[in-house]
Amino acid sequence: MANPSPGNSITLRVEAPSSFSATSELAAAVGAAGAAITALDVSESHHETLVVDVTCNTTDDEHAGRVKDALNALDGVTVQHVSDRTFLMHLGGKLEVVPKVALRNRDDLSRAYTPGVARVCLAIAEDPAAARNLTVKRNTIAVVTDGSAVLGLGNIGPAAALPVMEGKAALFKQFANVDAWPVCLDTQDTEEIISIVKALAPVYGGVNLEDIAAPRCFEIENRLREELDIPVFHDDQHGTAIVTLAALVNALRVVGKKLSEVRIVVSGVGAAGSAIIQLLKAQGAQHIIAAGRSGAIHSGQEYGDEHRSWIAANTNQEGFDGTLHEALVGADVFIGVSAPHVIGEEQVAAMADDAIVFAMANPTPEIDPVLAAKHAAVVATGRSDFPNQINNVLAFPGFFRGLLDAGASDITPEMLVAAADAIANRVADEELNASYIIPSVFDPHVAADVASAVAAAAHAANVATAAPAEAAPAPEAALASA
Repeated sequence: MANPSPGNSITLRVEAPSSFSATSELAAAVGAAGAAITALDVSESHHETLVVDVTCNTTDDEHAGRVKDALNALDGVTVQHVSDRTFLMHLGGKLEVVPKVALRNRDDLSRAYTPGVARVCLAIAEDPAAARNLTVKRNTIAVVTDGSAVLGLGNIGPAAALPVMEGKAALFKQFANVDAWPVCLDTQDTEEIISIVKALAPVYGGVNLEDIAAPRCFEIENRLREELDIPVFHDDQHGTAIVTLAALVNALRVVGKKLSEVRIVVSGVGAAGSAIIQLLKAQGAQHIIAAGRSGAIHSGQEYGDEHRSWIAANTNQEGFDGTLHEALVGADVFIGVSAPHVIGEEQVAAMADDAIVFAMANPTPEIDPVLAAKHAAVVATGRSDFPNQINNVLAFPGFFRGLLDAGASDITPEMLVAAADAIANRVADEELNASYIIPSVFDPHVAADVASAVAAAAHAANVATAAPAEAAPAPEAALASA
């Protein structure tokens, strides 16, 4: 299933004979090796040779090696160097701190720092709530992880998780002008994580929990919500649930079915699966079967954690106790947040007519989307190289923009639903089709629409302190990328 991807983009510096056909021969060799050329630039020219930078997308390191070998096999051609463009992007990290005020002279310095800053400190000491307006707290969140469940990579630890958290922070800034900072904790002890985040909280207007393994993530989020006066959001749960609901609303519009009537099978009952099920239930879904590694979750079985127990009590009313494959027979919707290749073409073929398949395991989905599309009416994944990418970046930047704008102290189910509706509504009736059920992550209006909807829901739920405000405009960088 693997296709050449920008995530595996390389640039090969190649010395070749200075013939008229040199560049076309290089391009043909790269194409024959299965890579996708994105740029071909002559960087040096000499009487007898050319130096050409060939940039192409590959599938993995082994494929990149085959591309190099294919070029070296050409007569008179030598690959001088291969650069991994993804690693180059990460050199030195992806974030920096830039002051918002200019320090040009002693006058500026006296107000930004001593002695003037003391007056601001005393004002906050007298009224701690003033910190929200007089410090970075107003627009800053912590992106907190323990590195225990990073992407599809597993428990790789806090240092290895840092590139992901940096990327997350960059997305917050790019799409919603929210200042975010990675907080990668070198502990996987629940009580320590809770204690550390509470101690750090005065700096931040919100906490985004990220890539913390279940079931520990559930207790951490619940406790922090109870013990902090700022919103705490576990993106792997609620961000995924928001975007999944938005995509499903529009997919059902495509096939002409109702959420309350369709049979839904969810593969994966960890953080994302549990949150998706809860949000679907809140929106009126009546027929859900959730499946873990050992098969369907049902009330006839006892479970060792409260979240699976809740799923058993609130889904699968018929008491089905078979396998995931058996559950899919006649199902209308498959939602996968589990592992690669857990279902095959025959399982999708056994689903109901006009079936919907969301295979969201990353980077390798539960089924090859091309195979799923042979039988399903609508197919979505978490990948950017297929239509209908269900990506949390559609939710979390705007969601936190709305929380910060409202000065929210908590998160309610109504906010999650409001965010999902805002995302779904970005796809107009005339745009909607089986390959376009969810807006692009570069749609410059998504974050603002989500922010406005979340802020309004926060005020309606009486968990907001700031006066209602217009949604913040999307940063110029996001608009330029659209």
